Amino acid sequence: MAARQRQGQRNPYPTVDIVIERGGGIVLVERRNPPCGWALPGGFMETGETAERAAVREAAEETGLAVTLVRLLGVYSDPARDPRCHTMSVVYVAAGEGELRGGDDALRAAVFPLDALPPDIVFDHPRIIRDYVDFLRTGELPRPGRGGR
Repeated sequence: MAARQRQGQRNPYPTVDIVIERGGGIVLVERRNPPCGWALPGGFMETGETAERAAVREAAEETGLAVTLVRLLGVYSDPARDPRCHTMSVVYVAAGEGELRGGDDALRAAVFPLDALPPDIVFDHPRIIRDYVDFLRTGELPRPGRGGR
């Protein structure tokens, strides 16, 4: 979705992000377009598409993986979460199968152990990953609105 198409928008854009569990770590993609850095796979929902379908599609486009959605981690809607525009993301945890490769707007995709993540993770994805790690540790999903503006 081009930035000029978003300029007149008055409400947040619906997006999805996916924490893909694989090989003892999680999948991150190196972004081809600004903001540059590493991110969870994900993107904008298309008109007429469910959040679940968008998550499966975005995962396939950016990582080459066929994913099975395991659970909903949460909804992230801080207006500052994406410097391009106000987005609201539905975030899923998923298992992925297939050959991992970068695609679409991802330069590459890689699995990172949770204790060896790259320093340049963009958007609010460090917060999402912290919430995921807390979920693994406690079994409790993040509370709504925690840490938001």
